[in-house]
Amino acid sequence: MRVEHPTALTQAAAHWHALQREGDLSPSQQRAFMQWLLVSPDHLREYMAISEVASALGDALRTLPVDVDALLQAPAPAGNVHNVVRLSPRPAAAPATRAKHPARGVPRIAVAAALMLAVGVATTVAWPRTAHYVAAHGAPRQITLADSTVVHLDAESEMSVRMSLLGRRVELERGQASFVVGKDRRPFAVHAAGLQVTDIGTTFDVSLLREQARIGVSEGRVHVRGDGGRGRMLADLGAGQAAQVDYRDQQVRISQEDAASMTAWWSGRVVFRDEPLRDVADRFNRRNTLRLHVSDDAGALRLTGNLRADDVASLRAFLDQQPTLVTQRSADGIHVQRRAAPPL
Repeated sequence: MRVEHPTALTQAAAHWHALQREGDLSPSQQRAFMQWLLVSPDHLREYMAISEVASALGDALRTLPVDVDALLQAPAPAGNVHNVVRLSPRPAAAPATRAKHPARGVPRIAVAAALMLAVGVATTVAWPRTAHYVAAHGAPRQITLADSTVVHLDAESEMSVRMSLLGRRVELERGQASFVVGKDRRPFAVHAAGLQVTDIGTTFDVSLLREQARIGVSEGRVHVRGDGGRGRMLADLGAGQAAQVDYRDQQVRISQEDAASMTAWWSGRVVFRDEPLRDVADRFNRRNTLRLHVSDDAGALRLTGNLRADDVASLRAFLDQQPTLVTQRSADGIHVQRRAAPPL
């Protein structure tokens, strides 16, 4: 049987597809990619065909009980040089000639985009699309991304979003965010504190605490991996589950939680269950001018409660009810300490 080797155009399109899948293109590589797309409608047509095949293959591989990324990264068998697309820091030049075997079944959107390229309209479109969002102190935000994903970004929180042709990536840099992920064939992943949280059609929450990251799922499912997504699977979470991952050694503690309590902060409530007082104080301090100052010896005390985020008076009354704590009001806020032990 005769084996037809891919044309130079197909190889170039597969090369760019692989680089986009990795998601680490430099600005100069992104410019080179756009220039390559603009050379000819055939380039876009071939790229979209590669993308369609890869997407369909990805949908099929998701049902297999194997680590597909590990298989894709495995070295190719010896002698199989004709079917390997090499990745290099600098993109290889691709000829502007039409492919001898054009891809069939190209979706209408690809044809329309190719026509736009032909008349120069697509030069106004830039990929990837990036954005940066900050929620100031006391001012949580609700943001709708370009893919219809709704993000609830807590006060004193910050994130960056990168939308490419083949993926959706969020970097949570500080604070807390919940994601109601929009339906899209492109994978959606949140990176935070060295972790990658991959969505599988879901609503989930990521919070960066002082000593650990907390991931809670209120609907659907997520996979949590270490080492920025290249490490081992740390947790497979379904609705009503939460994982706490230590920053130091990535040890994981999974618990069952009420899904409604995970999103209670959207409506201005602070729900905490067996949480260190220092983390509870941080959540209140994001929303209020009157700050809570917790001493080191009191910060590790674990508490459970459900309070309004803007009701510091009720929080102080709650803390005063704890037999091991004492509070004191001063000009710079409320100070919380361990109650001194009675003399023997």
